[in-house]
Amino acid sequence: MRACHRCGAEWAGEKKPGFRDACPKCSADIHCCLNCRLYDPGAHNKCRSRTTEMVADREKANFCDEFDFADVGKVQAGDKATGTKTKWDSLWR
Repeated sequence: MRACHRCGAEWAGEKKPGFRDACPKCSADIHCCLNCRLYDPGAHNKCRSRTTEMVADREKANFCDEFDFADVGKVQAGDKATGTKTKWDSLWR
């Protein structure tokens, strides 16, 4: 599923997002590093591509031709907290 990096709303568009497309739910830029499959905080320039230019604000729209919308699973709001509590409780068993 392709979803907004900020709010998790599913992207319903069939085509690759344009440079100016925004999330219909929270208005975050869709064509940005944080939504890209190549984004990697541990990589040089925080991108797995070796040919991209430095992007100052990874949450804002950019004009990268290598943008490929990341396909991520949707996380429910309570899932993370529930999973953390389960792990914590398992430490004491």
